[in-house]
Amino acid sequence: MRILGLSAFYHDSAAALIDDGRIVAAAQEERFSRRKHDARFPGHAVRYCLGEAGIGIGEVDRVVFYDKPFLKFERLVETYLSFAPRGFTSFRMAIPLWLREKLYLKDLLRKEVRGLQGGDRWNGELLFSEHHLSHAASAFFPSPFEQAVVLTMDGVGEWATTSAAIGKGNSLEVHKEIHFPHSLGLLYSAFTYYTGFKVNSGEYKVMGLAPYGEPKYLDQIFEHLVDLKADGSFRLDLSYFNYCTGLTMTNGKFDRLFGAAPRKPDELLTQRHMDLAASIQAATEEIVLRLTRSLREESGIRNLCLAGGVALNCVANGKVLRAGHFDDIYIQPAAGDAGGALGAALAGYHLQLGKERHANGDAMRGAYLGPEYSQAEIELALGACGARFERLPEAELLETCAQDLAQGKALGWFQGRMEFGPRALGNRSILGDPRSPGMQKTLNLKVKYRESFRPFAPSVLRHRVSDWFELDRESPYMLLVADVAKSRRREMTPQERSLFGIDKLNVPRSDIPAVTHVDYSARVQTVDQATNPRYFALLSAFERKTGCPVLVNTSFNVRGEPIVCTPQDAFRCFMGTELDTLAVGNCYLRKADQDAALKQNYETAFELD
Repeated sequence: MRILGLSAFYHDSAAALIDDGRIVAAAQEERFSRRKHDARFPGHAVRYCLGEAGIGIGEVDRVVFYDKPFLKFERLVETYLSFAPRGFTSFRMAIPLWLREKLYLKDLLRKEVRGLQGGDRWNGELLFSEHHLSHAASAFFPSPFEQAVVLTMDGVGEWATTSAAIGKGNSLEVHKEIHFPHSLGLLYSAFTYYTGFKVNSGEYKVMGLAPYGEPKYLDQIFEHLVDLKADGSFRLDLSYFNYCTGLTMTNGKFDRLFGAAPRKPDELLTQRHMDLAASIQAATEEIVLRLTRSLREESGIRNLCLAGGVALNCVANGKVLRAGHFDDIYIQPAAGDAGGALGAALAGYHLQLGKERHANGDAMRGAYLGPEYSQAEIELALGACGARFERLPEAELLETCAQDLAQGKALGWFQGRMEFGPRALGNRSILGDPRSPGMQKTLNLKVKYRESFRPFAPSVLRHRVSDWFELDRESPYMLLVADVAKSRRREMTPQERSLFGIDKLNVPRSDIPAVTHVDYSARVQTVDQATNPRYFALLSAFERKTGCPVLVNTSFNVRGEPIVCTPQDAFRCFMGTELDTLAVGNCYLRKADQDAALKQNYETAFELD
């Protein structure tokens, strides 16, 4: 039984294919189209998934979409009617799109599927899952748990913004929901907008900015914006928000509460913005902690699964883990809407067809579910780009790259199957030496071309994690924050402790300053030999040279672009940044060699003229 799951037409479209319950492939459309947060029908991703399975669309039994458009339309109309006549401008903009396309999504999806090669032979069923059920399925069914509580938190699906489900075997049932317009995800997005970042993509910047501030506005949030109950349920005071009726997230009353208009994206960040970020982060953590504690007490179940965009808040996740209400936690690495494609396919298999499930480890297999390229394909692609490279045996490649890293060079690392989800996990990564005090600033400003305050994550050998971080379990998806081990920290001087805001950034806090945030925390990725043997071998080679089993790991892209997908993407990114070296498969490239080749080509062209 082959089932294709799809998410599309809102943001972060994706496709996922399962075969008799086994995840074959999953990928986000933006990686192929090179359009950030691409929301169009994921045609490239679908073709990749089918190609990975070696089948055509005619051999797919079912296509399952990740939500129900008619329920979304119902929510849209009811919301506008509730707030009328306010919001007519927003209503006038939204309705034509719905009447033209989204109400007829079933016909549109059939047209797109049948437009694929061999689509005229597709006679399978087209089904629809509910948004939060897709999220919950994406977390529970790949998890190693036979039974778990599943908490989904995001902006909004059809009506639900927060839901709690119970998963047992091949069953999954939603028991509790909080409905729009009361939304933790939208509350966080309101502060994302107010602090000058882009909604639906800048929330992680707010999380990264929070440790530079103090939660000075936390009392105001709970006094005016959020009515929070002991069990974690909540209601928002909608008079402070504009997302139900307008084209912005907040309004003048919100501005007056916090003393100024929203920050413009090109305005400098101030201590006030950092304090706002710290305040909404603290509020989010408190809500999530109350929700999870209540769910543990009510259900008696000792395992927790997390999904939805809020589950990407790794700081809150780390606090849930340390609170100890649950014995174990599993977080879907593609927790946002892209992961809904996988959840839709799994829901179609287990819930709609009633097929058995056998929990046996992590079915995501490290989230390495995207395309990979053979050595021959890599060499052909690099040659077509005019790249100069050496083909090295694996042992020599690993030693050479480890030596580059030990010398403080920034390395592009392109190996194996691309990751599914927003995190680079060692196959489409930019790597650096975490011991370097200047590495964070260098990578942010000269390679990633982004804000200097943005933190980087450490990759660490799984068996060494507790030697370097206050964490005694695996964290393969970079979705848990833990503190750097006390034995690795550096004592700050009184003068350093008195610094505020961005001034804190340049103070080394540990033996691995490039991945130690200003509050001594780090977003940890553990690397296991069985899951990613080549990345494990590189970390091991680096440890042999330096005594440090940790590397800086950030996604292989620059600001505003998706993570690289193909060898050509990797080479273009390499040439457009100040990366020093690049490893694509067994091909090794030095920037100096490429610069010499470009100079030679220029001189040859000049002579011909």
